[in-house]
Amino acid sequence: MAKFIQGRFKPKNPQKYKGNPNEIIYRSSWEKKFFIWADLNPSVVLWGSEELVIPYLCETDNRMHRYFPDIVMKIRCEDGSIASYLVEIKPEAQTLPPKRPKKQTKRYLYEVETFVKNQSKWKAAKAYAEARGMKFVIITERHLGLK
Repeated sequence: MAKFIQGRFKPKNPQKYKGNPNEIIYRSSWEKKFFIWADLNPSVVLWGSEELVIPYLCETDNRMHRYFPDIVMKIRCEDGSIASYLVEIKPEAQTLPPKRPKKQTKRYLYEVETFVKNQSKWKAAKAYAEARGMKFVIITERHLGLK
C-alpha cells in the first residue's frame, strides 16, 4: 500500500498566500512540491490551497456537492498581465477513463466512480473559471517532473 505524505507547509513568502499561511496543509508529496514552487516562484503573485469552494452536481448520485480545488493562483505573465488559475493535482491515471478488465472487479467499479466524480468536479471548475476569466488546469506527475 502506498504511503501518503501529509503535513503542514510553512511558506517562505507568507504575504503571497491567500488565506492563513499558518494553516496550509499538503495532502501529498506532489502538492508539497507544487506549494514550494508557488511559494518561491517570483512570477506567482498570489496563491492559496483549498481556499475556494465550487458547488457541483455529481453524476454518480445526481446530488450537489462541494469541490475544493487544490490551488487557486495568480501569475504575472511576461507582458506584465496577471493570469488567474484553478489548479487540481492528480495522478495522470485518474484523468483518463479506467480500462475495462476482462472481469468486472470492485476496483474497476471504484475507478469508474472516481473518474465520473472527478469529471463532474472538473466540469464545474472549468465553468467557474471561465465565468471569471480564469483557467482551470490539471497538473499530473508529468508536469511535476516525476515521470
